[in-house]
Amino acid sequence: MKIPPLPLEEAQAQLLAMAVPLPMVTMDALSALGHYLAQPLLARRTQPACDLSAMDGYAVAQGDLAGPWQVIGESAAGHPFAGRVEAGQAVRISTGAVVPAGAEAVILQEDVTRDGATLRLTGEAPSPPAKHIRRRGMDFCQGDVLLPQGTRIGPAQLALAISGGHAQLTVHRALKLTVIDSGDELSGDPAQCDASQIPASNGPMLAAMAAALPCHITRLGPVADNLDALAAVLEQAQDADVIVTSGGASVGDHDLIRPALEAWGAEIAFWRVAIKPGKPLLVAQKRQQLVIGLPGNPVSSYATAFLFLLPLLRSLLGASEALPKRVSALLDSPLGAGGSRREFLRSKWDGQSVIPLSLQDSGALSSLAASNALIDRPALAPEREPGEQISIYLLENGGIA
Repeated sequence: MKIPPLPLEEAQAQLLAMAVPLPMVTMDALSALGHYLAQPLLARRTQPACDLSAMDGYAVAQGDLAGPWQVIGESAAGHPFAGRVEAGQAVRISTGAVVPAGAEAVILQEDVTRDGATLRLTGEAPSPPAKHIRRRGMDFCQGDVLLPQGTRIGPAQLALAISGGHAQLTVHRALKLTVIDSGDELSGDPAQCDASQIPASNGPMLAAMAAALPCHITRLGPVADNLDALAAVLEQAQDADVIVTSGGASVGDHDLIRPALEAWGAEIAFWRVAIKPGKPLLVAQKRQQLVIGLPGNPVSSYATAFLFLLPLLRSLLGASEALPKRVSALLDSPLGAGGSRREFLRSKWDGQSVIPLSLQDSGALSSLAASNALIDRPALAPEREPGEQISIYLLENGGIA
């Protein structure tokens, strides 16, 4: 009995269920940039550790906001005032400096006039008195969860981790990815490509899509459409965590990825997904290695990599959110009725509205390069009019906000 193609969400769920996060490693915090936390990150210190001034001015006692005051010293960033502030006294204070003992208010320097050691209020006193004070623990306290497990370390997360007292972070090790192009029609040199060939662009495209993640990427091919050549290149990928192939996953006489994987000892998990473009998607496993066979048409290859390959890589790397997120957008032009499969239409999104591009052929890279979103059109969808809400995937950052 012929098995029907899987619905998208079912296929994604099956794939991610196969993904066991890679082993944990501890590395220098800066080196962990782009990795995903393998465990929750707890603060080892309190930030700020003391009450700090948020502005340049003068620190005074809380009940002493009218003045005049006598200036008895200075608290600079990194050089706190050692004494205590009493009524009628003030301490010159800089932004980021420790608020002295006894002081509960900071009066801005532009609101006072100083004559020698005498300080007088000429503007407005702060309301409330502590308006310009950053309280101890305002950002976080020792023991707080700074970042949950599965968080990706970006520049802001890196700064937070370091501020929390972490010089090293525990993450999942980098992933080893092998990208294989297959097809007799492919030329590895785009400058030397006769009329019967096409440049092998899928491999570089897929490698570029994965390059934003902590991956060690190996490219192999183009590989000829014969079982011996495919067997040889699969042997070269024995150390890869993930193998992604492009081309040869369909049902033609020269589509040999499936028999080559079976001869190599891989077990086919599922084949074909009810989407357009990208129906002949294949997923297989050999021990701990996972294989995704993508279609050869470049747009199909891109779309299935966006929907399957990148989520698999993120899941193996320990991401808490692996799948791309759909967002709502206003349709800017009429959209025809959908076909029997769920479709992903190249489109342009301006931050509010989206317009589908006219050229949707799965071999057309020009419209892919011009798009920044995919319209998610359900199977058998009715015609849609401008101004209606539709669902889209944003292509930037692999669809992860």
